[in-house]
Parts: sequence; structure tokens; C-alpha cells
Amino acid sequence: MHTSVSPARIAVVQSDPQVGVEHRNANLTRTLALARKAIRAGANLIVLPELANTGYTFNSRAEAYAHAETLQGGRSVAAWADLARDHQVYVVAGFVEQAGMKLYNSAVLLGPDGLLGHYRKAHLWNQEKLWFTPGDLGFPVFETPIGRIGLLICWDIWFPEVPRVMAAQGVDLICSLNNWVWTPPPLFDESGRCMANYLTMTAAHVNNVYIAAANRIGSERGGRFLGCSMIAGTHGWPIGEVASPEEETILYADIDLSSARSAPIWNNLNDLPRDRRTDLYDETLGYRLHAPLPR
Repeated sequence: MHTSVSPARIAVVQSDPQVGVEHRNANLTRTLALARKAIRAGANLIVLPELANTGYTFNSRAEAYAHAETLQGGRSVAAWADLARDHQVYVVAGFVEQAGMKLYNSAVLLGPDGLLGHYRKAHLWNQEKLWFTPGDLGFPVFETPIGRIGLLICWDIWFPEVPRVMAAQGVDLICSLNNWVWTPPPLFDESGRCMANYLTMTAAHVNNVYIAAANRIGSERGGRFLGCSMIAGTHGWPIGEVASPEEETILYADIDLSSARSAPIWNNLNDLPRDRRTDLYDETLGYRLHAPLPR
């Protein structure tokens, strides 16, 4: 009988934060309320969307600054950290980070003992390029008591190098924080999934990792958001349902995070890390700049 080594109940929160400094308090309060609801349902790892406390569609760089906070002194990060400590859980959340005069679209991983991880979005989407500086922290993987966790933000999933670099470092779970937007149709296929769902599923499958993708919903300054949050297993298929495009909801999955390290790919002769032809392409792709997968 299999005994779970790194049991986790993941909760992916799909919510509707709204831009505007007048909404900041309500946005933060809502993230905390939804996280507490997930905790009451037994979750010990809660994933909130990209820019969960501010909304997304800024009108100017100055407005983006008005929504920003620092990593160490920020009110939202402190509130999420208090929640993680008080309930002995792990929280992943996105916020506008100010570092000196630079702004970053950032995410934090918080645990019972405080800050465990910090990531700055590397691939900026559309007008984000006008407010934010591209991330400069690489694609780190963070050791936690429940497993190895990586962070990426929205447009990052369109670049297969991002999950691959984390997979090369032995990541068990990638938390994907998103504000997937409505783009020209077709938006959904007959199953109700969007393209970002398939990119998430593919990244999970080809890297043999879990991916917990939290997206937002709602409309904001003429733009709409796709919802469709999901949790993908190491086989790539969704664990449970893919969330609707329009409803605030929380998705759950009970998994053993460390099982990603021995997840089979159809048969016992297929091993994704071992079968990679690093002699042919690692030097070109630059993956050797990152720590290798532990053996």
C-alpha cells in the first residue's frame, strides 16, 4: 500500500479583483476570505491569481505605482504571511512589487515560517511592458516541507523553456498565477477549455510535474478574463474539473507532491529526464546554466 510522503490538498482560487486604489482593501479582504474558506475545506496550499490584490488593467505607470508595495514591507504580503503562519499552510499570491524605482509583476510563496519563495514575471504581456520591468530572478525552485515548488505568471506558460528549466531542477509542483485575457476567437473548444488550459496540460505532461493554475474572472475597463482555472496532474490531464469562465470558485486536488519524481510515462522504460538528448540540445538551449535534476 502506498503511503503519501508529501501529502497536499491544493486549492486554486478563481476570483475577481478590481483595479483602482479604492478597491485595494476589498481585493485583499476577498483573497483572505477565499483562502480561509479553502483552509476550512482542508487545503494546506492555496494558490491565488496574478495581481490578486490589485486588479490588472492599469491606465498609466503612475497608477501602477499607486498599487505597488514592497516585498518586505507590503501590507498584502504581510497579511498573506500572517494567514500562512496562523493556519500553518502555504500561500502563493501575485502582487505589484516596487523595488527602488522599478515595478515588477511578482509572486510570493509563503509558509508557516514566512517567505519561502519570490518570483518576478519574466515574460511581459502587452501593456505590462509599459509598467513593469521584466523579471530578473530566473526560474528558481523552492524547497518546502511538502515538496519542491516553482512559480510562473501567465504569459510565461507560452514559453516552454520556463517549466522545462524548473523541471531540470527537480520541481514537483508549478504554481501558475494568471490573468488570462479574452483574445480574438476561438476562445474555447467544444469541451469549454481555452488554449491556456492546453498549454498548461502539455507543460505538465512533457515535464512530468503537477501544475496548479489560478486565473481570474470578470471584466475590467473594457477587458474580460477567461477563468478556466485548473490543476493538471503529471499525466497532463486535469485533476477534477476545469473551472467555468465566469464563476468565482475554488478547485481542490489531493496529491502527493513528491510522487512527481517517480511518475511513470506509460511504461517503465520511458523516463523523461533520462531520455532527454542533452548532448544534442542543452548547449544550444542553455539549460546547463541551471542545477541538474538530483539523481
